[in-house]
Amino acid sequence: MLDKTKDATVTDAMIEQRLKVGLRNQWWAICPSHFVKDRPVSLFRLGYRMVLWRKYDGSVACLEDFCPHRGAPLSRGIAVDDRIACGYHGVQVDETGTAVSVPGSPGCKLEGMRCVRTFPIIEQFGVIFAYVSDDANPNPDPAPFVAPEQLSDPDYSHFLNYAEWQGDYRFVIDNVMDPMHGTFLHKQSHSMIFGDTTAKFVITDTETGFIFEKEGQRSVNFDFSEWGETGIHWLRLEIPYPKTGGPGGNFHIVGMYTPINERMAAIFHWRCRKVEGWQRDAWRFLYKNRLEERHHHVLEQDRVMLEDILVDPRGREILYQHDLGLVRVRRRMAALAREQLEAEMQAGA
Repeated sequence: MLDKTKDATVTDAMIEQRLKVGLRNQWWAICPSHFVKDRPVSLFRLGYRMVLWRKYDGSVACLEDFCPHRGAPLSRGIAVDDRIACGYHGVQVDETGTAVSVPGSPGCKLEGMRCVRTFPIIEQFGVIFAYVSDDANPNPDPAPFVAPEQLSDPDYSHFLNYAEWQGDYRFVIDNVMDPMHGTFLHKQSHSMIFGDTTAKFVITDTETGFIFEKEGQRSVNFDFSEWGETGIHWLRLEIPYPKTGGPGGNFHIVGMYTPINERMAAIFHWRCRKVEGWQRDAWRFLYKNRLEERHHHVLEQDRVMLEDILVDPRGREILYQHDLGLVRVRRRMAALAREQLEAEMQAGA
């Protein structure tokens, strides 16, 4: 019999399907920390149904929400420290994905098998992150990701905003990689009323990605977007604040966007500002009492616009110079998907 895998090629349809569910072999933001408390939680993310629970030490474990016996959701069972007992027949699976006990048939072949996909977890910045690997390595041991300085540097103070929007998560990436839309869609925002309605854009490479910005308009409006790859994909933008925005420097937003399914996305935005001492307390108070509502209004403008894109425009768009940033991200994501698929084919050959 001929080995057809050697002649297989990665098609555009395969790349599109991979991008719809999310790239593999990297970290993804899954949910805010407060989603996971004292009971197992089932979430659909990145083409998987996941079950998350907290162990006695407060850390989070995460498996595919699938019992290896008959496929029942483990989330319908009971979690005890590092293991979860399926509610259907009591099969116990630990955090490594190993079936450690089969009460109905002790000593059967299922006991001791590592047979459930695991998702390594890091919890920080108020969010639970999971590492999602490809099928060739279902139980990975990944390196930690590096967060952008606005989250990792203690000189910055930040708030997390989480939402779930209808539509492809890539529409949100396109939106953030499009600084020009702020001049039009958000023109009534207190922080985005300035700046020219025309602009020339330039791309500057960085060590972790690239910056796409309006030429000669930095610190005037929503003037640039940054794409970063540091074990996790993130986007960053900076908005100059008027004096009414309180103490501190410019306002930074770090965004991460995760597919729930093909028509739903988990949206993570951290609103960050570099402030210290009493100014940090003053800004945090001002933000929660006055500014958060304004920023929510801006996000709502984005949400309403993106959720009303009912037909995928890719392939029918007529793009121009302002779209160079999103085109570059799209090409980069497609290249990564191709690399992953080719590696998986090679591993299976």
